[in-house]
Amino acid sequence: MQRITIAPGYEISRVIRGGWQLAGGHGAVDGETAIDDMVAFADAGITTFDCADIYTGVEELIGRFRLRYRDLRGQAALDRIRVHTKFVPDLGVLPTIDKAYVEGVIDTSRRRLNLERLDLVQFHWWDYDMPAWLDTLGWLNELKEDGRIDKISGTNFDSDHVLAILKAGIPFTSLQLQYSLLDRRPEKRMVDLAARHDFALFCYGTVAGGFLSDRWLGKPEPEHPLENRSLTKYKLIIDDLGGWDLFQGLLSALRQIADRHQTDIATIASAAMLRRPGVSAVIVGARNRDHLASNLAIADIVLSDADLGEIDAALAGARELEGDVYTLERDRTGRHGSIMKYNLNKGE
Repeated sequence: MQRITIAPGYEISRVIRGGWQLAGGHGAVDGETAIDDMVAFADAGITTFDCADIYTGVEELIGRFRLRYRDLRGQAALDRIRVHTKFVPDLGVLPTIDKAYVEGVIDTSRRRLNLERLDLVQFHWWDYDMPAWLDTLGWLNELKEDGRIDKISGTNFDSDHVLAILKAGIPFTSLQLQYSLLDRRPEKRMVDLAARHDFALFCYGTVAGGFLSDRWLGKPEPEHPLENRSLTKYKLIIDDLGGWDLFQGLLSALRQIADRHQTDIATIASAAMLRRPGVSAVIVGARNRDHLASNLAIADIVLSDADLGEIDAALAGARELEGDVYTLERDRTGRHGSIMKYNLNKGE
């Protein structure tokens, strides 16, 4: 597994194991099996794990895994493990948020993860019209200075707000953002911004909730309601990009590339993003280790110029998605924003 240093003394695997599929709403999770799966990922070289305060039960599972991994492999092996969590204050909290609230959530994450100091905290803010977002980053920075947080990062911030964070002097290590063959919004400004200010980009959505996979090749366009909110979310992206026929053309091109590399469409879709300028890592959602071999292959596949050219040709007729990073999703009355859940700490 390829590794990359994103800050002095801070190294991660270039494929990050996502934890969202272990959260509530995705079916029953057996804790012991989930921990065994994490051990298998770590042993195979995927040593970086992504979670969030709002992923029900996931921080606790990773905390238990950390203790198990130390017992099985020793402290040196545990020291290679990185856990990236998120701080996502509920929409309803934003008007009254204060430092005590921030401290409470961060301390809860520390306890769940069995970490004195959180490796990396990715901050999300639902509504820019609520002005305390920069104050909240300042409180996170105070927690960094007193040793409770190592790295401060963000998730789903647009370019203007990342610039404001940088200008405020907040140390900013990375940005987690939706970035895939279907969603190129980060290429408008964010990729260049990351290069100029030396922060890492972590991509989620590289397989578009499962749409960028062999499962959907040659299949008729699905009708609503789709089986989960993730598919609903990415189907909207497909619609905005140009529709089902264009999407099927992309899948066909990816299948031909996958044939040459003896792999599957999803692996090619993620491998292509790992080679985009500025991308330090891709986040792969995994309920278990069933696709571990494919997850490992993401970092090994070397796509040729011809491969990448075929992908570009398949997308030649695509429309440009509106706005910057996460702009569509921030409109709570729009098609993209209306399906989001904004108070997940309260189960809403």
